[in-house]
Amino acid sequence: MIDLTKIGIHARESAKVLSVTSTDRRNRVLQSIAQLLGEYQARIIEANQKDVENARRQNLSEAMIDRLLITPSRLEGMVFDIQKVIELPDPLTEVFAEQVLPNGLKVHKQRVPIGVLGVIYESRPNVTIDVSCLALKSGNAVILRGGSETIESNRLLVELIQMALTKEGLPTQAVQFIDSPERQYVLGLLKMHSYVDLIIPRGGAKLHQFCKENSQIPVIVGGIGICHLFVDESAEVEKSVEIIFNAKVQRPTVCNALDTLLVHRNIATTLLPVVFERLSAAGVTFRLDKSVFEHFHFQPSREYQPAEDGDFDTEWLSLVLGVKIVDSLDEAIRHIEEHSTAHSDGILSTTPQNIQTFIQRVDSAAVYVNASTRFTDGGQLGLGAEVAVSTQKIHARGPMGLRELTSYKWVIYGDGHVRA
Repeated sequence: MIDLTKIGIHARESAKVLSVTSTDRRNRVLQSIAQLLGEYQARIIEANQKDVENARRQNLSEAMIDRLLITPSRLEGMVFDIQKVIELPDPLTEVFAEQVLPNGLKVHKQRVPIGVLGVIYESRPNVTIDVSCLALKSGNAVILRGGSETIESNRLLVELIQMALTKEGLPTQAVQFIDSPERQYVLGLLKMHSYVDLIIPRGGAKLHQFCKENSQIPVIVGGIGICHLFVDESAEVEKSVEIIFNAKVQRPTVCNALDTLLVHRNIATTLLPVVFERLSAAGVTFRLDKSVFEHFHFQPSREYQPAEDGDFDTEWLSLVLGVKIVDSLDEAIRHIEEHSTAHSDGILSTTPQNIQTFIQRVDSAAVYVNASTRFTDGGQLGLGAEVAVSTQKIHARGPMGLRELTSYKWVIYGDGHVRA
């Protein structure tokens, strides 16, 4: 049996140590982690292959297997992201909102760690590295609970992280791993309000819903992407095709991949045949709204299937794309309002007024203009890495990096001040 209370106590004590640990020392831990990932590459890939083989035996989807796979290039990407985090300013040194009040009190705010993070995630072992490094750099302790499908990979990665902490004389319990796939420990973690300050789930809709319904701790909601691109009638066709292709095909198994393409009727005849040809060659199949069938007089086929109830509310995570023809910007925005998860939505247009209307009315965590939705990522947006993509509005929104793992406190300087 795993003693969650003991894990919580150790995490809380470790968080106190990290909060007063120097920037240089925290950065040295991250440097050691990056070095160990290189030194242990063969063992990491070997452990990961056990997870992949087990996933195939359990008939997990190819999308799930792609998410849990570690390759040399992906490992290199993890190391690159760690280096970027090291280079970023330490948020705990930030002092802001300085002022001197009329009564002479000097006031400012300064950033502080949140404390202890509980991160519950599925599939991606890179989350183990990303979350741990961002937590350590921002002075937070973290309790990790990965999915059963990546347990071999996560065991080794956490072991390496703890080796790096030991090397710098910091408590290994700053990063702890609930080394069991049993669901009771997820529920137990969600009840640890005396020790854990924030729950961050990373996985499917069911995981997020389970955490929201059962947690006694604040939960960051996000990571479920039903992402849209609207092609306005003024869009540049050649550029639009490349953006659509990248958003759908570059890595279809992730939350910021394109799920639904909305096309203005006045450009549909020019644009969509090129889109269909280009994406079909990459293996994409289409779920077409009746507006598309009527416009092109298509017959249903394996490649062009009629969209069914719920298709436009589906995060495909595969080479499937929903397509709908709309008659106006307003209709496109209404569709997004009805079906989007407020993750990443964009417009392809050269009309400034339409662009501004889209930006003002589409209330998603990331709103794009003439760019692929694939950039909703901490590394791509200058955060070094991310712990999650939040689609809520309180505390943090969009990719969560170092600053989003901090709160702040007020500091007030007086000179014998008393309140009248």
